[in-house]
Amino acid sequence: MTEADFARVRELIHKRAGIVLAEHKREMVYSRLAKRLRHYGLTRFSDYLARLERRPDSQEWEAFTNALTTNLTAFFREAHHFPQLVAHVRDRTGSVRIWCAAASTGEEPYSIAITLAETFSNRTVDAKVVATDIDTEALAKARAGIYPLEQVHKLEEARIKRFFQRGTGGQAGLARVRPEIRAMVEFQTINLMGSQWPVRGPFDAIFCRNTMIYFDKPTQARILGRFAPLLKPDGLLFAGHSENFSHISDAFRLRGQTIYTLA
Repeated sequence: MTEADFARVRELIHKRAGIVLAEHKREMVYSRLAKRLRHYGLTRFSDYLARLERRPDSQEWEAFTNALTTNLTAFFREAHHFPQLVAHVRDRTGSVRIWCAAASTGEEPYSIAITLAETFSNRTVDAKVVATDIDTEALAKARAGIYPLEQVHKLEEARIKRFFQRGTGGQAGLARVRPEIRAMVEFQTINLMGSQWPVRGPFDAIFCRNTMIYFDKPTQARILGRFAPLLKPDGLLFAGHSENFSHISDAFRLRGQTIYTLA
């Protein structure tokens, strides 16, 4: 992979998905895309990239994007957000809708769904989570809702018993999210850089955590501007621990630790 190849990869993924690849990501890019070259029996990155550019509607763009997407997630990651979500929605009646805009392999939207199930366990509230991501392979894993037990064992035992089914036989060592929790989550493929977002607000909250760090500031500002009209007037936007939107968009103001509300 030449310098010119790497520069083309950076340009293509930024144009396609808004992702800004730093210089130090070259080895990661090489290792992930080399699998795509082998798939086609190619030996030069320039040939693979030319193939992509010649076919703008090719399904290979999906594989290209999936390969360069980072999916670091866990159940109840950044745990301080979940009590804040409970406080925000616990007195709601009728329906509650949350958008998880970077669902990855599902741990985050299922954590949100579990939180809602616990919050409304004693009364009927139509609680739904819309979970979206650009990575189709990650979303396939999310829809299945099956995880290694070591991931699930970090949760409290009561939560494990209530919300997961332990695998047996050929599924030993795995746990699956119970059907009633999976039914609360609707998964969709969405590119935040796309001209259309097939989601309908208003939402009580939007979770977009540890995703904006991969975008440049103009892209972040555009996305934040599009989030704003999809939130209820008192809606919350949950950001990642290393993200700060205070000086990027005047649509939001900081309310708590990495939690924003409409300005």
